[in-house]
Amino acid sequence: MKQTYACIIFDWDGTLMDSADKIVNTMQEAARRSELEIPSASSVHQIIGISLAPAIAQLFDLVCQNKIREVVDHYKSVFVSHDQTPCPLFDGAEALLERLSGEYRLAVATGKARRGLERAWHNTHTKGYFSDSCCADEAESKPSPDMLRQILARQGLKPEECLMVGDTSYDMQMAQSINMPRVGVSYGVHAVAKLQQHKPIAIIDSPLELLNWL
Repeated sequence: MKQTYACIIFDWDGTLMDSADKIVNTMQEAARRSELEIPSASSVHQIIGISLAPAIAQLFDLVCQNKIREVVDHYKSVFVSHDQTPCPLFDGAEALLERLSGEYRLAVATGKARRGLERAWHNTHTKGYFSDSCCADEAESKPSPDMLRQILARQGLKPEECLMVGDTSYDMQMAQSINMPRVGVSYGVHAVAKLQQHKPIAIIDSPLELLNWL
């Protein structure tokens, strides 16, 4: 008999929203504007999920805080006002949320800043499905479990009462560090082999597969 959960916590980008192409295009344009070497799509994929400033520092091997802030500012400007790459929900993601919200509390733990998550919720009309959320500008960056701990504290839950669902090794690592059960998704930005290093209890190949697994 499978474990039952009180709360399911989702990563956003790459798990519910198909935003990798927009993130790659935006990061490449930010690099151009900052006169940095243009990163490959696969390089950008590896830092999706980390909070923006540390992700940029890692991607471009930067230590100068002024330069990091410059690239961050370019990234935000391009993402909001210039790049038009669509960011749809993955097929089945909204149907999944609708079904799960009748049985579980749902939450989001994301590398997006609060404004970014609110914008995504507004554009997809999905905010109402979620009881809680924690964003990059409210917590330590993944893979720190700080986001999860904040959600647990507000919800009055223990790690074993929740399930983390995400597409990156950072999602799996932060859940593993506090012994929270976790499910990886194969359709996001990190390879299944990277996810499996952190011992997920399942890997799913589409959002609606989570229903069958639960």
